Amino acid sequence: MAAQWADAGAVHPRLLSHRVRGNFWEVLAERRITLLVTREYEHLLVALHAGYRGPEVSWLPLPHPNGLAVDGARGVVHVASTRNPNQLFELAPVTGLLGGRGRRRAVAGRPLLPVRSRFLPGSLYLHDLAMVGGALHATAVGQNAVIRFSPDGDWSRAWWPRAIETGRRPRFDRNYLQLNSIAAGPTLARSFFSASTDAPGPRRPGHRNFPVDRRGVIFSGRTREVVVRGLTRPHSARLHRGYLWVDDSGYGEVGVCMEGRFRPVAGLPGWTRGLGFHGHLAFVGTSRILPRFRHYAPGLDPARCVCGVHIVDIRQGHVLGSLLWPAGNQIFSVEPVPARFTTGLPLTAHARHATAATRALFSGFLTHTGKDTR
Repeated sequence: MAAQWADAGAVHPRLLSHRVRGNFWEVLAERRITLLVTREYEHLLVALHAGYRGPEVSWLPLPHPNGLAVDGARGVVHVASTRNPNQLFELAPVTGLLGGRGRRRAVAGRPLLPVRSRFLPGSLYLHDLAMVGGALHATAVGQNAVIRFSPDGDWSRAWWPRAIETGRRPRFDRNYLQLNSIAAGPTLARSFFSASTDAPGPRRPGHRNFPVDRRGVIFSGRTREVVVRGLTRPHSARLHRGYLWVDDSGYGEVGVCMEGRFRPVAGLPGWTRGLGFHGHLAFVGTSRILPRFRHYAPGLDPARCVCGVHIVDIRQGHVLGSLLWPAGNQIFSVEPVPARFTTGLPLTAHARHATAATRALFSGFLTHTGKDTR
């Protein structure tokens, strides 16, 4: 019911089975962080946490989750769903439980639960989410634009590249560019946006013969023009410590953009998508190559691609550890959050079906959006 999806509970155990390489859990424990990961084709939001009792994988089924953004000011997590119609979920950490006779009880770990959902036109084709200037924004890939959400749930177009202004009005009618990620700055003018091509052409991103190799770009929010070229299906552009980072997905790389060019920092075994930072560490997702999209990844061998999350020391490009899902497929977003904010989600890999504790959690959860004031 929380996922608003009849088959949400039908998650095969194989999808949660994982193996670890290197010091993956040790790094999470040392940094006291929880990783939130959206696995879009498996319809899963996953949390990875290394606590006092050891590693824990928890999850919540959501329909086709992709973009994820943490609103630190409000203490909530936003997750986009690209099903038709699109949905935007808002999750908040549970701060307590209503027990017998209405008494409030403590809850361990502050698990994230959905507290709000809004429905949006499927033509938006939402991808990345980001907080810019205190407001939630999203890439509306289906309209070649970035949209801004208002507190009351409405949306409006806030930014688009100059390249789609080819007629009497900008070309918002369909996807021409695959404008898919936001490197969020304090304002839209100081942000950057990735796309698979620089201008509308006769072939669109969904076509099998859409040219991709080295055609990807980064747009400047200020000028609305291209500032970086030579990428291949770029994703997950991010600003970190004054540098512009991006996943060069078609070549399985993550790197930094300098002087108009992409400079790889690390190569990984899969389609790179999902990028988050904590100090000098980057958390990067890799995905398998779907057979129908083989030509989108000219720099990768599909037989060697894996679904997982990798911890990269950006100073030397070394991989410190990885968590891999052998039966996994596609990752979209990876975001580290402090463990004091949340240690995960309501369902755990050790208890995939509802337990008494899970039922009690859904029955009596309290969050900062619905406090028990007595």
